[in-house]
Amino acid sequence: MYCTLGLTREPWTLPFAAEPAEVASLRRIIRLRLELWGLHSVVSDAQLCVDELVSNVIDHVGVGTPATLAVSMRGTCLRIEVHDPDTQALPALIRAEDDSEAGRGMVLIDALADRWGVQLQGDRKVTWCEMVTELATGDGHSGGGRVSRVEALVSAYKGDRTHRSRPAGSSVLTMAAAEVTAIDMIADLLHWLRAHGCDPDTALDRAQTHFEAEISEAEGSAK
Repeated sequence: MYCTLGLTREPWTLPFAAEPAEVASLRRIIRLRLELWGLHSVVSDAQLCVDELVSNVIDHVGVGTPATLAVSMRGTCLRIEVHDPDTQALPALIRAEDDSEAGRGMVLIDALADRWGVQLQGDRKVTWCEMVTELATGDGHSGGGRVSRVEALVSAYKGDRTHRSRPAGSSVLTMAAAEVTAIDMIADLLHWLRAHGCDPDTALDRAQTHFEAEISEAEGSAK
């Protein structure tokens, strides 16, 4: 894995059999992938969309149908697709009554996603949805200004370990090297604080408190 001024999010696909037992596994996989991509804020909604897209295949095409989950970025939007071989059973948005079980799947996707649709591609159909992320650019980070500023600092930091860990003229670091560089930067900041008469331990404690409070607030807002 690499760390650059941006974050590469390569499209990926996963064949699966449309079985009820597969849904929980696909939920875990989409969560891990989106966390790896830094898209924490859309994980819950994306999992629900995967649930409904896969359930739609199970209910309307058939249990055991060979299908494919595909996830990619379209600019700053996350795109989730489920491919199946039935070009006749097309999902439709049905405004189901409160006591009706049928028709709720696409209503939920319509509520969670910013766009959705169905495409016919030869011998298969693709049911897809897209949701807006917090990204400013497709290869950017969702952690806000702080993450963006530190990303630039880590890439530009001139520590010896960083310089040896990447090819000449390249901004690419291995994640292991980027972690070492970040730790070096923190250590240098602590030396700087000490040189200016500040207590490094107090500074670390305060920084940790601020960090935990902000993470807690962000997670609370996302629920």
